[in-house]
Amino acid sequence: MKILAILLVAFVAFEHFYFLVLEMFLWTTQKVIKTFGTESEAFAEKTKVLAANQGLYNGFLAAGLVFGLVDNNTSMLVFLLSCIVIAGIYGAYSTQKIRLFYFQSIPAIFALASVLFLY
Repeated sequence: MKILAILLVAFVAFEHFYFLVLEMFLWTTQKVIKTFGTESEAFAEKTKVLAANQGLYNGFLAAGLVFGLVDNNTSMLVFLLSCIVIAGIYGAYSTQKIRLFYFQSIPAIFALASVLFLY
């Protein structure tokens, strides 16, 4: 069952690495503008530095989760997954976009539960 926990944490890490790519490198592309519901191309262009910073944080979360798995550090995994759950809840609340909760918090909740009960 530990394998399930590892797979779920790896999925969340992959997801955050993907967010890094979207926010740091593809922010002003049509696909990402549509995905994130950005107001316009001009708005995306104006906010690309902020998005890149946000992407960098997502990369740190992904790297931390990978490090936690490699180091077998349950405390680190619990902390980072809890941060991701809270960030997803706050993001969904502050933007009024529930899909943020579904894409960010739900996978992290499952990963967190698996780490707490199976790892």
